[in-house]
Amino acid sequence: MSKRNETRIARTRANALLLTVTLGLLGATSVMADTPIEAPKAIDKAANTLESLKELDGKAPARRELKIQSWNTAEGARVLFVEAHELPMFDMRLLFAAGSSQDGATPGIALITNAMLNEGVKGKNVSAIAEGFEGLGADFSNGSYRDMALASLRSLSAPDKRDPALKLFSEVVGKPTFPADSLARIKNQLMASFEYQKQNPGSLAGDELFKRLYSDHPYAHPSMGTAKSITPITLAQLKAFHAKAYAAGNAVIALAGDLSRTEAEAVAAQVSASLPKGPALAKTIEPTEPQSGQTHIEFPSKQTHLMLAQLGIDRADPDYAALSLGNSILGGGGFGSRLMTEVREKRGLTYGVSSGFTPMQAQGPFMIALQTRAELSENTLKLVKDITRDFLVNGPTQKELDDAKRELAGSFPLSTASNSAIVGQLGAIGFYNLPLTFLEDFMTQSQSVTVEQIKAVMSKHLNVDKLVIVTAGPTIAQKPLPPPTAKPAEQPLGVPEH
Repeated sequence: MSKRNETRIARTRANALLLTVTLGLLGATSVMADTPIEAPKAIDKAANTLESLKELDGKAPARRELKIQSWNTAEGARVLFVEAHELPMFDMRLLFAAGSSQDGATPGIALITNAMLNEGVKGKNVSAIAEGFEGLGADFSNGSYRDMALASLRSLSAPDKRDPALKLFSEVVGKPTFPADSLARIKNQLMASFEYQKQNPGSLAGDELFKRLYSDHPYAHPSMGTAKSITPITLAQLKAFHAKAYAAGNAVIALAGDLSRTEAEAVAAQVSASLPKGPALAKTIEPTEPQSGQTHIEFPSKQTHLMLAQLGIDRADPDYAALSLGNSILGGGGFGSRLMTEVREKRGLTYGVSSGFTPMQAQGPFMIALQTRAELSENTLKLVKDITRDFLVNGPTQKELDDAKRELAGSFPLSTASNSAIVGQLGAIGFYNLPLTFLEDFMTQSQSVTVEQIKAVMSKHLNVDKLVIVTAGPTIAQKPLPPPTAKPAEQPLGVPEH
């Protein structure tokens, strides 16, 4: 297995657990401005003071609308393209409804199929493939998650580099040979990872949480599969899964960079034609409401993992923008969020606490996660629930909302600040069948939302009494929480365990 595959597989568990399909979370502008950069002007000393920053208050940052072009290939792949000639290169991402939700009775087959793509093509082994991309100044990457599987290419746009890079990429994604020795290595790597996970309370808690939250739904099982499920997987099964799930009709092709529309059509057509022929796979079914309650996993440790979750929203939910902003205020915005302020800054109970919606094809989870001292875990859990309940009842303050809007407006351009970021946005729009105006719509809706609207949508989708809770740590005598203060007597523990 290539070093890249080993690294990716080792971190897949964390990615699959907390993947905020943030492809497309923010959006809408690019650093590639429509107007040319002006030459420097003489400095006005009187104006060159910090006072001039006041002029920025209340002003939205300048941004341009991405001119997204879309069409379908002859084989049925949907293409989304943004033309950008500032750099002599382009990025391409293929997205397939080929994540672990398509595993069926063979958990892990989606991940192994994706990991095997660049292990061999006709006449080339994994090393020759890597050297081929490297020799052309191109970069290949891939990954597999619950909803989707990805394959990406970054290449110089000059025809002498672009054409051979596309040829190799098309072979890797469309005609992998699935070498038997590579399958054996990947299985061994996964088996070692499973053994490691047994010593990781966060992974144990995450797996249990998804089982409790999704029961028999396709999202319930680990994306990596299990030791029992991957052992009997055969080459024939991998080839059959590839032929079905990597079909052109099941693909979205996102393109951005130094290509004309004609060149982009040719690129997409070449890649699409190399894929197996077949239709899109059925959308993942909706999950049923889980039973609320708490489960504890006994684990010897100084800290206890706390995970609280319930079903959230799917990717097309009309409340998406308001929920994203509301969650940012509750716990998704890092320092300054309600949970971080109350749990870490005022009481020193955790190194970090976060909340987040993970909208997917079907209802993805809303989750709050943290680690705290084992002897404070029960009261910390109660505190987190109380903070969340208060937020759902009373909503954010106007200042919290204004600050969140200002932060969003400032970070907004970064979400499309490179070709790779743009293809991430395009891929999400195509995969989740969002309107081409989604990025601008998201920003407009976010900036116009009110305190009452956030209160309404958060309480509509979340209920503290319906939370599924999993904890992992030791059972020990509990202590009362320290009172809130500007300077907690005991600071948070260092980097979280495990």
